Amino acid sequence: MAKRSRRAGHGRILIGGTVVAALTAAASLWTAQADPGGAEKRPPAAAPKSPAAVSPEIAHASDKGPKGVNITIDDGPDPRWTPEVLQVLADNGVKAVFCMVGPQAEAHPDLVKAVVAAGHRLCDHSVLHDTSMDGKPEAYQSEQILQAEKSLTRASGGVRPLYYRAPGGAFTPYSRGLAASRGMRPLGWNVDTKDFEKPGTEAIVSTVKKEVTNGPTLLFHDAGGDRSQTVAALREVLPWLKQQGYAFGFPVR
Repeated sequence: MAKRSRRAGHGRILIGGTVVAALTAAASLWTAQADPGGAEKRPPAAAPKSPAAVSPEIAHASDKGPKGVNITIDDGPDPRWTPEVLQVLADNGVKAVFCMVGPQAEAHPDLVKAVVAAGHRLCDHSVLHDTSMDGKPEAYQSEQILQAEKSLTRASGGVRPLYYRAPGGAFTPYSRGLAASRGMRPLGWNVDTKDFEKPGTEAIVSTVKKEVTNGPTLLFHDAGGDRSQTVAALREVLPWLKQQGYAFGFPVR
């Protein structure tokens, strides 16, 4: 509509008596829309659209097919380790899913924005990282999921998380359904690298090499302590996966 107005004003499409008629009609329309005090009555703003629901089933597959792998990074962002993880991913041309905890995202919005700007995806990882939340009331589960969703969206500047990963895999039918209704596909994993336990870089790499045939989604961490072993393992694992013919993708939504 704006383009039509500009064309009419600058291109002189209306001529002669048509101009007068058009101006008269416009004046009448303005009068009809104005209140007695002269304020224009605008139609109510449209309600924001709800996110499109996705499947409540836990995602494992890769959008790159049978030879695809999904790199997922949990518990951040962390000011010490997230930048290093981002650098390793960038060096190898790999995109990942960052499963962030609400308070961490709020504390480091610059890192959340950096993750998004680099083309990675966000994942809701709850507020408190309570691995026993599958035994808690539905109201508690709801608060953990929805509040973290808000935190990530706000910290990112409006980019919504596309996945939800329950802490420790503590999913329930209710939490999966709630996340899916908010457009967040529940996200599991196929290979737990155990990097959270700091078993050593070689052990992390060995786990990936032995278990990658179990499925495409690999679990790493960029927070919760010293993640130097994770960073070193990623430097070795990412090129190796490429050499084996794997393509890096995202979990199917």
